[in-house]
Amino acid sequence: MTPMTEITADAATIRSAAAPSRARPLVLALLALALLALVAAPFLVYPIFLMKILCFALFAAAFNLLLGYTGLLSFGHAAFFGGAAYATAHSVKVWGFTPELGLLAGVLAAAVLGLGIGVLAIRRQGIYFAMVTLALSQMFFFFCLQAPFTGGEDGIQGVPRGLAFGLIDLNDPLAIYFFVLAVFLLGLFAVYRIVHSPFGMVMKSIRENENRAISLGYSVNRYKLAAFVMSAAIAGLAGGAKAIVFQFATLTDVSWQMSGEVILMTLLGGIGTLLGPLVGATLVVALQNTLATSAFPVTVVTGLIFMVCVLTFRRGLVGETLHRWRLRRERAGG
Repeated sequence: MTPMTEITADAATIRSAAAPSRARPLVLALLALALLALVAAPFLVYPIFLMKILCFALFAAAFNLLLGYTGLLSFGHAAFFGGAAYATAHSVKVWGFTPELGLLAGVLAAAVLGLGIGVLAIRRQGIYFAMVTLALSQMFFFFCLQAPFTGGEDGIQGVPRGLAFGLIDLNDPLAIYFFVLAVFLLGLFAVYRIVHSPFGMVMKSIRENENRAISLGYSVNRYKLAAFVMSAAIAGLAGGAKAIVFQFATLTDVSWQMSGEVILMTLLGGIGTLLGPLVGATLVVALQNTLATSAFPVTVVTGLIFMVCVLTFRRGLVGETLHRWRLRRERAGG
């Protein structure tokens, strides 16, 4: 077999991974159930609480695109989330942008920031990559603290929600909920299409065996950088939505604790799964809201639950559920 034939055969093997998995019926059923629940939820639960879950779920989905499908652990993803929140808040409040244009400004700012950080960080691997992202994220945090247009420690307050597309009054709780839900679904669909495209197949091959991908002729660093920028842009979409919902952007959005929270959400839900970030974000945000008025530390409870989940559900809640369902089908079929 010639080297060219070998490369073609191996490339075909990677693309064959795009075939529908045996767990797809369960995934589709869960997605349909989740969509119905999201549509009915604002009539049963406080909409602001739900919108917070959606924003953080989208943030976790963006992070999962990088960690779960490319194998890159970033400790600085809050820079994109918070940076977009600042960009959206500033453009809407100061420049008079409409909400949708403010979101686009936030996504663009996050993508540019992701490109700048990615070019520097992507040269390293493993823990060195993670540390570089953390260091650059902290530099951006102090920039936000000192820059005159960010409001310093006070942040940007009183961001107007305005009219989306000149028609939808986002001051109405139900209107802004369904607007945020549409943003969330758009971001989640973007993640799904990226993961199930030929580009996504290459991302997975890099995660599984980077040297093998290099031997097949792929420019691994370019694929990593592209995945990093796309993850940053989707995280920016989540940050911009949060700024419009809560009408402010603060240093909390760009802090290292925020990066830690999104890692926790992704691991709890299950890395490399589509619904995992939503489940993880729901669990963490619900805990924070439930225990906010109690004397018991929220971080202690979250840490205990994380330990239990790691020991009991090593693939995350959704990942472990899908894994056990696959095993049951294999036993039934065998």
